[in-house]
Amino acid sequence: MPSDTPLWQPDEQRIAASNMKRFMDFAEEETGKALPDYDALYHWSVDQKETFWSMLWDFCGVIGDKGERILVDGETIEKAAWFPDASLNFAENLLRRDDDAIAIHFRAEDRVERSMSWKELNRQVACVADWLARQGVGPGDRVAGYVANMPEAVVAMLATASLGGIWTSTSPDLGEESVIERFGQTAPKILFAVDGYFYNGKFIDIRQRVQAVQQAIPSIRQTVLIPLLEGDAPEGTLPWQSLIASTEPPVLRFEPRGFNDPLYILYTSGTTGKPKCITHKVGGVLLQHLKELQLHSDVRPGDRVFYFTTCGWMMWNWLVSALACEATVVLYDGSPFYPSGNLLWDYADAVGMTLFGTSAKYIDALSKAGLEPAKNHDLSSLRTLCSTGSAQKTRYPSEGTSRARNPTSACQ
Repeated sequence: MPSDTPLWQPDEQRIAASNMKRFMDFAEEETGKALPDYDALYHWSVDQKETFWSMLWDFCGVIGDKGERILVDGETIEKAAWFPDASLNFAENLLRRDDDAIAIHFRAEDRVERSMSWKELNRQVACVADWLARQGVGPGDRVAGYVANMPEAVVAMLATASLGGIWTSTSPDLGEESVIERFGQTAPKILFAVDGYFYNGKFIDIRQRVQAVQQAIPSIRQTVLIPLLEGDAPEGTLPWQSLIASTEPPVLRFEPRGFNDPLYILYTSGTTGKPKCITHKVGGVLLQHLKELQLHSDVRPGDRVFYFTTCGWMMWNWLVSALACEATVVLYDGSPFYPSGNLLWDYADAVGMTLFGTSAKYIDALSKAGLEPAKNHDLSSLRTLCSTGSAQKTRYPSEGTSRARNPTSACQ
């Protein structure tokens, strides 16, 4: 029988130490309004939306000029413009650190494992941004990634954003026709592509697919091949190492952008025809992700944040934004059940994950396999478990088929 009793709730000590409580105290002090609990905070955020989002900008320490106006034409959704006078750069807000601490952990099944420091992340972003600028990439230009969930994908995205460009990506398990359907609509100048990916212990080489994509999209001027294995770059592509080889990288500069300028292009699933492009904007992505990460997920500097995703799913974009919280991003590429169902929990134990994000389907698979990770792993560092939703299949009479609706993100 359904129960109204929560499965779990935080104790008073955890509530008092949370980012949510710190934000409530900050907002109370700045506005003089009492916010004694979450319900009060929620209703205030809706009733006084301009003040809420302005307070969030300040609380999260967004780097940039907020401007004087917060919301214009707020009562008309088609005309509403948030922070119309603001100037900021997305990459600058994610590259807040430049030290020897770990910025990114990465594993590809049991075959590849490495880490990247904040200093090395900044160095590589500077090198790639300089190369992109020399290829003519600037504000509004599209750069595409046919990439595995690996540090180089983060570097390429940040380099693109630092110049004011627009990043769009998809997973290497898609065939060339599916990739062409997506990138063919966005006309990227540059394509970053991985040489292949691991799944269930096997390496799938996609270099021929990469060449097919490159040849089919006339806007692509250069293709950069990122090695997951140490293979040769095919004819007509540049090796990733040639972009980052400099020992004295150029100065990393950040092109100021408007709050409502485009940052990402994502795609619908393509289950009802050609995939549709979805544009997300610089300031909206940054503020919304900071709200979800810091307030709802309680991410703090030094945390280690993981989400099981690919570069073709919006949770990758969400995960990478944890860098703006000065947290370490934990990346994984491959099957979550190879060589065993304990794989991701071994990873969580080894790097001390503080947030573990996955799908309802994965949790169900763990249950069916009889796995109980807490019994044989040290998960004492783990404070937050997030899961996307699992929508029931809905029959569409006009199509005569059953399709699962797109999952929605719901952190628990």
